Amino acid sequence: MRSITLRVNGRSHTVDVEPATPLLYVLRNDLGLQGPRFGCGLGQCGACTVIVNGEAVRSCVRQTGSVGAAEITTLEGLAQNGRLHPLQQAWIDEQVPQCGFCQNGMMITATQLLEATPSPNVVQIKAAFTGGASPHLCRCGSYTAILDAVQRAATVMAKAR
Repeated sequence: MRSITLRVNGRSHTVDVEPATPLLYVLRNDLGLQGPRFGCGLGQCGACTVIVNGEAVRSCVRQTGSVGAAEITTLEGLAQNGRLHPLQQAWIDEQVPQCGFCQNGMMITATQLLEATPSPNVVQIKAAFTGGASPHLCRCGSYTAILDAVQRAATVMAKAR
């Protein structure tokens, strides 16, 4: 066991864990955050996605000891001053969740997408969720509503600029 200080959602937390412990376990079990979810444990489904220093990563396969002093953002950290992030509000407005299991990873990845590409088209949105070796998997098939929510959030965020 080792004391590791993590910066999560703008706050520092010191935890006593084995450095090889998956970051997901620390976020959920030690810090009580419910946003990142355990899906597959292999980094393949996306339910555990968090942002580490601006990059969406799978927390089930990221060792806690490898994170260091990085800024970690979970779904809970998107809201600011008691107000939902425009993406979170768009998820509600578009009534995206069915089972809700994948929603954490989808919103986190969409957040990173909107920071890099403020006005993404449908092809860019789909690529964000399906690109690379580890696509996001939605068990109930709410993909169309997810696309609509990302586009709605992009519009709201563009108006706020």
